[in-house]
Amino acid sequence: MIGYINFIHNPQQINLDIIYKFYLKNELYILNLINLQANKHDAMKTISGNIVDISAKRIFEGAVAINDLGKIESIQESAPHIHANKQYILPGFIDAHIHIESSMITPYAFAQAALVHGTIATLSDPHEIANVCGIDGVQYMIDNAKDAMLKIFWGAPSCVPATNFENTGATLPPSDIDRLLQMNDIWYLSEMMNYPGVINGDPEVHRKIELAKKYQKPIDGHAPGLRGDLVKKYISYGISTDHECYTLDEALEKLQYGMKIIIREGSAARNFEALHPLIQSHPNEVMFCSDDKHPNDLEKGHINLLVRAAIQLGYDLFDVLQIACINPIHHYKIPVGQLRPGDPADFIIVEGLDTFHVTSTYINGIRVAHEGKSMLPNREQPIINQFNTNIISEKDIVVPASRNHQPIIIAIDRMLITEKAWVTLPTQNGQTISNPQEDILKICVVNRYQNAKPAVGFIKNFGCKGCAIASTVAHDSHNIVAVGDDDALITKAINLLIASKGGLSAVTHDEEKHLPLPIAGLMSNLSVDVIGAAYEDISSFVKSKGSQLEAPFMTLSFMALLVIPKIKISDLGMFDAEAFQFYE
Repeated sequence: MIGYINFIHNPQQINLDIIYKFYLKNELYILNLINLQANKHDAMKTISGNIVDISAKRIFEGAVAINDLGKIESIQESAPHIHANKQYILPGFIDAHIHIESSMITPYAFAQAALVHGTIATLSDPHEIANVCGIDGVQYMIDNAKDAMLKIFWGAPSCVPATNFENTGATLPPSDIDRLLQMNDIWYLSEMMNYPGVINGDPEVHRKIELAKKYQKPIDGHAPGLRGDLVKKYISYGISTDHECYTLDEALEKLQYGMKIIIREGSAARNFEALHPLIQSHPNEVMFCSDDKHPNDLEKGHINLLVRAAIQLGYDLFDVLQIACINPIHHYKIPVGQLRPGDPADFIIVEGLDTFHVTSTYINGIRVAHEGKSMLPNREQPIINQFNTNIISEKDIVVPASRNHQPIIIAIDRMLITEKAWVTLPTQNGQTISNPQEDILKICVVNRYQNAKPAVGFIKNFGCKGCAIASTVAHDSHNIVAVGDDDALITKAINLLIASKGGLSAVTHDEEKHLPLPIAGLMSNLSVDVIGAAYEDISSFVKSKGSQLEAPFMTLSFMALLVIPKIKISDLGMFDAEAFQFYE
């Protein structure tokens, strides 16, 4: 930023053509810095309102003075009370664990949307794109976010691939993790999903953990349902957080052993209802996150929605804000302002402390969002991808009649975990077929990185009738996953994505919907409002064909995530996620 200020202070040193080109490239920075200069008094810009001091647990009328380096010079109290007609100034919200790729937009476009909702920072794990494009994918995310203003703190993906029971587009061995952890842009080791590897002493897993300790960077956890001596052993290796708790008892046990719990409320997994009592009992050991946030949901809100929900439940305002604004800063040691003199001027302005309607967001003293509009200009998004498979035919997904008695996945709405059951399925013409009357449909996973025979199984609770859906958003390897009640339709939905090299599809015999995701088969190069509308449209289409799931594509995307119990499917077959082995 100092360079930009010097540029403005010394324009006579710069050729006019260079100035013009520089302005076009850095319009937001220039306009806001000029604004700071034009409105300053004694090199200060002041913003008045009711100051919310979280650490002191008090609110008073006052003014925040921002210097031309984007830091808070002072906070002056004008009255020790709240002025009824003034706005509230408080630290901004932080998402303590999110995969930006799941919003189906780039980090830059994500910032445009999130800043509007008062989010000033995220802890972001780029392991989705890393599974597709490796370390180049991680660098893509870092580069794309450079001028997004939102403070995105990246983690080094610890589990690429998540397991050895699937094919993926890339791997990140310890040598790559070593390289990443030395980078200034990498702040922690991302969620250690391979908890069996941690517990059982897998050398590669432990090498990554030791590297994080070597560089003194926190280690995030991922251990759904892990309890007792096993979770104590998992935590003992320095793993400090978990966002996968889905019962209060589980969360309390992990807190007892020294973990921080991140309460998740995303598009598929929603644990706030189960875990919100932790806000009162453990306000200093809890954070908020979304983990995975689809574009239509991101348009509606972000961490501000969790803050509002907590306040409406009657929790103490300062406890809620400690969780939403402060705890991630302390845990991850990230340079984000806490509304204190000397801090970066990162804060938000809200109309009231009941609705938390955000009117303005400031990053480093620059107003980056105002009255529901981002001040970041739209820009072109570069493309990166890896997709190397040919179209398939119906015969590729045939299941022999000899396999009619087998385990099936039971999907659970709004949850990443599944249940399992052994069933005997009907046969026809020497084939085991779906049983739509019992809502048992066929599920397939196709390796998108090389030609290979698809894996085929069966799943309950998707509800599609005369319809098939497919997605290349398939955590974490991001092969093609598809569900349907008709082989011809399943094949059609899959081949649409092979032709476009990534996206979402939904088809019937007469209709088809297709949302292309050209960036790694995970993200669009368009804005959140365009993608949000397209996602809403294709999701509504699937629901009109019988699905009762709140987010059918999000639920589908987790059916290939082998590290979440109880049963999943990879491109290599049906997988027992409790015993951590394939079904025979």
